[in-house]
Amino acid sequence: MTTALPRTDRRVSPVFLALTAVLAVSGWAVWSGALAARAGIAVFLFVTSGWVVSLCLHEYAHARTALHAGDHTVGAKGYLSLNPFVYSHALLSVVLPVLFLLMGGIGLPGGAVFIERDRIPGRVRHSLVSAAGPLTNVLFAVVVSAPFWLHATDGVPLAFRSALAFLALLQVTAALLNFLPVPGLDGYGVLAPWLPEGVRRQVAPLAPFGLLAVFVLLWTPEVGDAFFSLVRSVLAGLGVPALDTSLGRELFRFWEGGPQL
Repeated sequence: MTTALPRTDRRVSPVFLALTAVLAVSGWAVWSGALAARAGIAVFLFVTSGWVVSLCLHEYAHARTALHAGDHTVGAKGYLSLNPFVYSHALLSVVLPVLFLLMGGIGLPGGAVFIERDRIPGRVRHSLVSAAGPLTNVLFAVVVSAPFWLHATDGVPLAFRSALAFLALLQVTAALLNFLPVPGLDGYGVLAPWLPEGVRRQVAPLAPFGLLAVFVLLWTPEVGDAFFSLVRSVLAGLGVPALDTSLGRELFRFWEGGPQL
């Protein structure tokens, strides 16, 4: 099997480069206090660009794993360019996650690269393709929370530390939601290859409604409280203080007149 691709299929898109530039510049602004009077705006740009970058990496991980598993069409579709606008459902992968971020600070999982599954042999490979996306969120959460679990927050500006804490929360919620074994989410994609064909056929029509059902359940107090209790436990395991996460959320929502640092 070969995974060689034309150079154009491997080229990183200018859109992704622009996103990383916004992430870098806004991160510098948060760290340096260059926009001290408008700290919330800097945090907003830093967290939003970081979140969209993570969405791109999530979809790239699906596509790259699919490429090595046998689907060589992902390159020609542009999925390896890290361009969020080439996804088959940009609304689901980028627009809705950003809207949910603005509305409630929830890491809505995306999922919109079209993988030609019939080109991929073996159940393990199918499961790995599905798992690659949320595992990227796990890795992102570990990276952005590194100052906390390394006990290296001394000297880190409060605004920057809080922004990292909130970004870690988004990654943890995205990973946990996406690993749920619900049709339409990656967790079900990991499980599906191991289910009988008849079960998969019966469940397939439910896939478009799986994510909607999850979010309806999250709005119920019992389920929502249990889920966010789990999120807080994971963040605590990463050493991320709840106070930093809360402050990061307040700074991010600067239009509500949050705290001034």
